[in-house]
Amino acid sequence: MRFSKLFGKTLREAPADAETVSHKLLTRAGFIQQVAAGIFSYLPLGWRSLDKIRRIVREEMDRAGGQEVNMPVVQPREIWEQSGRADSFIPPLAQFLDRRERPMVLAPTHEEVVTGMAKAGMFSYRDLPFILYQIQTKFRDEPRPRGGLLRVREFEMKDAYSFDADEEGMNLSYQAMADGYRRIFSRCGLNVIMVEADSGPIGGRDSAEFVLPAKSGDDVALVCEECGYAANAEKAVFRKTPNPPERQAALEKFSTPGIETIQDLAAFEGVPRSRTAKAVFYYSSGQVTLITIRGDYEVNETKLRNALGVEEVRLATPEEVRGTGLPAGSASAVGQQSVRSVVDDSIELGSNFLAGANEEGFHLRNVNFPRDFKADVLADVAEAGDGYPCFRCDGSLRARRGIEVGHVFKLGDVYSDKLGAGFLDDAGNHRSALMGCYGIGIGRLLAAAVEANHDDRGMVLPRAIAPYEVYLAGINIEDDGVRTKADELYHSLRDSGLEVLYDDRDEPPGVKFNDADLLGLPLRAVVSRRSLKSGGVEIKRRGAQSVEVVSVDCSVEAARQALETS
Repeated sequence: MRFSKLFGKTLREAPADAETVSHKLLTRAGFIQQVAAGIFSYLPLGWRSLDKIRRIVREEMDRAGGQEVNMPVVQPREIWEQSGRADSFIPPLAQFLDRRERPMVLAPTHEEVVTGMAKAGMFSYRDLPFILYQIQTKFRDEPRPRGGLLRVREFEMKDAYSFDADEEGMNLSYQAMADGYRRIFSRCGLNVIMVEADSGPIGGRDSAEFVLPAKSGDDVALVCEECGYAANAEKAVFRKTPNPPERQAALEKFSTPGIETIQDLAAFEGVPRSRTAKAVFYYSSGQVTLITIRGDYEVNETKLRNALGVEEVRLATPEEVRGTGLPAGSASAVGQQSVRSVVDDSIELGSNFLAGANEEGFHLRNVNFPRDFKADVLADVAEAGDGYPCFRCDGSLRARRGIEVGHVFKLGDVYSDKLGAGFLDDAGNHRSALMGCYGIGIGRLLAAAVEANHDDRGMVLPRAIAPYEVYLAGINIEDDGVRTKADELYHSLRDSGLEVLYDDRDEPPGVKFNDADLLGLPLRAVVSRRSLKSGGVEIKRRGAQSVEVVSVDCSVEAARQALETS
């Protein structure tokens, strides 16, 4: 491709609202163009990179036994009502009425449709197992799209769905997909980690994320480098350290004027926060819940949501707390019967806690569970953090920010049961198929690759997903001798099978070199008066410090070797 004919322009400055490196560089390099918040067009360079990612994804999905299909973006709301997700999916479904007044939705995912597809083609256990996949547009009306392609509203996803007759088969399909994902990310030049994750609005039994470590990431993974345990912050568990054992003492109320926080209470009594029982108010499903957790831990809202079996939780407002009749700064579950009580299991690892007396300006000493207060739900609702003890070994968890680039789920029969996707087993009994689902955001993968592969001059794209392999720059292009040699090399490189972006513009050398670094193609080749006087063509790998001069006759082979060793 000749740069003079390429649609799209490089920019010196990034848009003012661009926050992440990938958003800035992909826009400046002419890969993407923003249409609205969270909605982007792909220009020719960006589309070529996406096409390479798709090709890798398809090859690995086919290798894992997948069969490609295509499902509609517009779906009847009815099937979402059948699955129970029409009103609970987060973010809420984008909906409209068609001309016949039938409610329709823009698909954020395709579990409902693919389950119906499987139902129509599955009768006997002999029809199983199978894996269906597609690369298709999704729409999720994110309330806060950000980061360019990292958090968008409209996006392209590879979603795959496995159907098996039994648990063993589902586990094998899940493992095959996980292995396929590892190969996809490796081929795209990404070093990812697989972490345990919460299933969220997709539902099901178990799930795992593939996270690319990056400072700009929204995800936080907790990783133990000793035993290899890894989970995201929503899911991670840790070993809670018990307080020294004590004999339970009698309750004692004492005055605490002006003290409303756990930190102040612990300092007032001269004890660590682990000796306090903190009360936190949350709201969900029309009621306030009081969570009791040890004062040195924080509430994990995802764990709390799962413990309560609700779709969403949030901190209660001051008005909602006042509605319970309890003073926020001096509250506890002691003696309470009217407020739902959730107790974190850290409270079982100590005795004689300090807690609120449910009276303004007063607290209690020697609060003990379950002697002094009850739990409607007793569960782990504590959030893991950096340095917390690993629950599997003697190591510690380390927090690493990252970008989720893939997610795999064991769904079980959560959709097949509701939507009637079953089969007859070898004994003639009707059973629901066991499902898995597996997603990769195609555009997000490109953005993640840029986040992980860049320097202060621009992108440093892996060869497998770069739009072109070689950036050929003709310097002093107005010189007929230089232009002739550059043209000849362009055709020779293309004829040898290499993908070349030939910068044949009448621009100064600095402009061309800056664009070469910005675009981040794996190899730069330069033909100029100086290079020809020095013996031929300058070859430089992106990110390398040194330049190699090779003869014109050897330049194609030199370029190929440089690419293979980069």
